[in-house]
Amino acid sequence: MGEVPVAEGKSVQQTVELLARRLEALGADKQGTFGVDCETYHTAAALGTQGQTGKLMYVMHNSEYPLSCFALFENGPCLVADANFDTLMVKLKGFFQNAKANKIESRGTRYQYCDFLVKLGTVTMGPSARGISVEVEYCPCVIPNDCWNLLMEFMQSFMGSHTPGIPSVFGSKHDSTYSPGDTMVQYMELFNKIRKQQQVPVAGIR
Repeated sequence: MGEVPVAEGKSVQQTVELLARRLEALGADKQGTFGVDCETYHTAAALGTQGQTGKLMYVMHNSEYPLSCFALFENGPCLVADANFDTLMVKLKGFFQNAKANKIESRGTRYQYCDFLVKLGTVTMGPSARGISVEVEYCPCVIPNDCWNLLMEFMQSFMGSHTPGIPSVFGSKHDSTYSPGDTMVQYMELFNKIRKQQQVPVAGIR
């Protein structure tokens, strides 16, 4: 999964439409919509040691897994819980505080092309569109390293030179089975990258 920069002279929405047209020209069919959201929590000040930065925790949801909630730490574990985890976080407000202004999400359209599932999303923070996410899954294979070259070749067909490099999570998986948590780690990394990019201009693509 990766991010596509905004095309030269285009808006985020126009770039999403451009990518959608490329997918449809290949023969991809729309298969509904999807959504991934991420809320940031930080450890309460009372718990932190003086002079020590509190840890951030990201609580995430994915419409592909409607009964699950994901809790992730940067460079740390990914906890998969049921949807009641959100209620637990409210009860833990003395330990974890919600940084409401940092909520970020990606919503868009799912496309099916042969054995590939593509999710093309607009990333937003509050009312503003901040970026574009592209998630590609090769459905018959659950061993990431076995199908990366095939995934990359397919992504190049509609993303061109902006095809992402191999995700860091693949490096740690080796020959093990890919899991939903691995997808959420990639969304977390993408969302954090987009947050940081708001500080500097993003180069356009043609």
